[in-house]
Amino acid sequence: FYKMVKLTPELIQQALQYINPIRDRELDLRGYKIPVIENLGATLDQFDTIDLSDNDIRKLDGFPLLKRLKSVLLNNNRIVRISDQLGTCLPNLDTLILTGNMIQDLTDIDPLTSLPKLVTLSLMHCPVVTKPHYREYVAFKLPNLRLLDFRKIRQKEKEEAITLFKSKKKRITKRNTY
Repeated sequence: FYKMVKLTPELIQQALQYINPIRDRELDLRGYKIPVIENLGATLDQFDTIDLSDNDIRKLDGFPLLKRLKSVLLNNNRIVRISDQLGTCLPNLDTLILTGNMIQDLTDIDPLTSLPKLVTLSLMHCPVVTKPHYREYVAFKLPNLRLLDFRKIRQKEKEEAITLFKSKKKRITKRNTY
């Protein structure tokens, strides 16, 4: 049995802060069993990367406007839902690592379309990766994405995604208009 720790301004101030190997300013909030993302306004938007891996976060939300933030690492949490306001709060986010979470369905990733600069995404070890056409769906929904699960999205995959999902969308729309 472990105690959950609230993400307080005090915890943020005491947490390890450093310049990471790619010369970004990083805030390390790993392994505190934090259940909810909150109080990140206390970072004063001074970080390029925030590492929230190995916590108990269930919803990817609760971010204030953080214009500097480019990378969020959320390995091994319990995330099942993603806020569709993410892009409003994190307009420059280009890397989102959600390895080892509980994202189930393809449509659960739809809110990520609000992140215009997202180029790197990992959903490895999430149930969603076992769904049919997973890579194509993500490539279709996030056309700017370059790396999915640490593998480059090839042009051929993008073309297949468009063929697969554009035609499906048309069929659905046609059916609904009669």
